[in-house]
Amino acid sequence: MPISPKGYAYRCCVGCLRGRRLAPREGADVSNGDFVGVFDSGLGGISVLKRLVAELPHERFVFFGDSANAPYGDKPVEQIRSLSTDIVDRFIAEGAKAIVIACNTATSASASYLREKYPSIPIVGCEPALKPAALAPRHRRILVMATAATLRLQKFRDLREEWGRESEVICVPCVGLVQLIETGDLDSPELHALLQELVGQYRGQVDSVVLGCTHYPFIKRQIADVLGDVPFFDGGTGAAHQLGHLLREGGLLAPDDAEGGVEFRSSKNTPQEIELYRHFYTLPV
Repeated sequence: MPISPKGYAYRCCVGCLRGRRLAPREGADVSNGDFVGVFDSGLGGISVLKRLVAELPHERFVFFGDSANAPYGDKPVEQIRSLSTDIVDRFIAEGAKAIVIACNTATSASASYLREKYPSIPIVGCEPALKPAALAPRHRRILVMATAATLRLQKFRDLREEWGRESEVICVPCVGLVQLIETGDLDSPELHALLQELVGQYRGQVDSVVLGCTHYPFIKRQIADVLGDVPFFDGGTGAAHQLGHLLREGGLLAPDDAEGGVEFRSSKNTPQEIELYRHFYTLPV
């Protein structure tokens, strides 16, 4: 089994969840020895996975990136919910004790539905970190970068209504950005040009930036090159804290002598895609 630079073991798998014929295991008992299923529309959720591993090093995580269907941000809610449910059904069938939706868009579109379908399974979502940005000392103008779907769905509207009252919240739907990040070339001229087009006008004009898509923490440096030196906020750390809380509350936390690990899976189902996931796992966020 390969070992990461920090000594954390992770297993690589090119198997595709969607290709496994498993019946959902609704109502089945889970234990603290089962794994935590983590998924995203692509590789962006690895930014959340890194926070989960740092917070809960003894847990076993299975990460599924639906890169074949990325991005979710330009899809109808019904399709996003269907894709998310398909992934979670298979995680539950394999014995997942908890689920992390490491995707802001999938959280907005499907978290409530999935919690109703699996009321006994802890399900943690990700949301744009507008609350911590609004509570920061400087919060007059907050730039929110997210997918079009995340920004138009009710979950973000509610979040903005609650935490954006004392700030000017500038929302930028970053169409096309996820696709460029999914290529793995984070310093391409195309990515820089798109960032310049999307947010270049706000250089020196905002107090902070909320990264409302889990892909975006991987390009903080590139965003800062365009916007200047501003603080960034994302929901990964909050999701990790919430998962830890729910596992402890439910008696599902892995024991301290358990060997944690990470398994990668992708709907693209190629060794090259898994290698790309492994590479992103080594990047700072």
